[in-house]
Amino acid sequence: MTVLRWGLIGCGDIARKRVAPAFGDLDSCQLIAVNRFRHDLAEEFAREFGAKRWYKDWRELLRDEEIDAVYIATPPNLHAEQTIAAAKAGKHVLCEKPMALDPQACRQMISACRGSGVRLSVAYYRYFYPVVARVKEIIATGEIGKVVLAEVRAFESFCPDPEDPRYWMVRKEHGGGGPLMDFGCHRIEVLLNILGPVSRAFGSNGHLITDWNVEDTSISLFEFQNESRGMLAVSRVVEEPQDSLDIYGSAGSIHIPVLNRGLMRVYTAEGERKEDHPPHRNIHLPHIEAVTQAFLQNKEPPVPGETGLRVAEIIEEIYRS
Repeated sequence: MTVLRWGLIGCGDIARKRVAPAFGDLDSCQLIAVNRFRHDLAEEFAREFGAKRWYKDWRELLRDEEIDAVYIATPPNLHAEQTIAAAKAGKHVLCEKPMALDPQACRQMISACRGSGVRLSVAYYRYFYPVVARVKEIIATGEIGKVVLAEVRAFESFCPDPEDPRYWMVRKEHGGGGPLMDFGCHRIEVLLNILGPVSRAFGSNGHLITDWNVEDTSISLFEFQNESRGMLAVSRVVEEPQDSLDIYGSAGSIHIPVLNRGLMRVYTAEGERKEDHPPHRNIHLPHIEAVTQAFLQNKEPPVPGETGLRVAEIIEEIYRS
């Protein structure tokens, strides 16, 4: 079997819990080297997940000729610089979300990868959720009629103090925005996947509880080209967690109380039924597996840079409104 040799830039929570384990579980992947901001912990991470080498500077990792592709798992303010440098080094790129701080940076990333003949994908792993595929299938059959409204809610309670290593997530200069940018982007990708292109987006963003320089709560409205409407509510200051998707059609509805679990209820004039379509136990693995095969074959990967750009453009439109 042909194996894709990976370098990992950034070794935070996502890399430890999902990315590095996926590399270890997939026969088509080999983790060659890692880089992390805290170099004193890089060796420990490398040894834990079987990487051959660890680098203090991510630029050194990109000069490693044994590496075919890189997974970029750093804060968003670094994504554009690191992706462009990786492209120039001849490495394919799988970049964490959000793709970059703004659409212009996304365009530069896409251009750099095209110009260097390498492939670019963005880690919107919900694209591979079986429950999302099932929702699209139900809509395509016409079982719930024409989709009128899709509602998404994503709430968490996360108010870090300035000493928290994840405090960057609530600073605009590092993350680009608050919950809309950080995890709202995932839900926008889901809505695009299910309902297609957005013709207009606008919203209301506020600092309801915090004094961050990004919003702690946001409500966004979407008009889709297929004339459906959408609503996205995200917050980092709500105690009760939410991860819901509800789709209302002219002949029925679909209700998913927790998108990350996959249990759904379908309501039509004929009655109600429950279906269960859970994601992979490592929710990143199906995406990494599909991207790996695309990179090995030098084909367009699922969730390409253009998807990340479309999400970024929508978020920018919402913030401007």
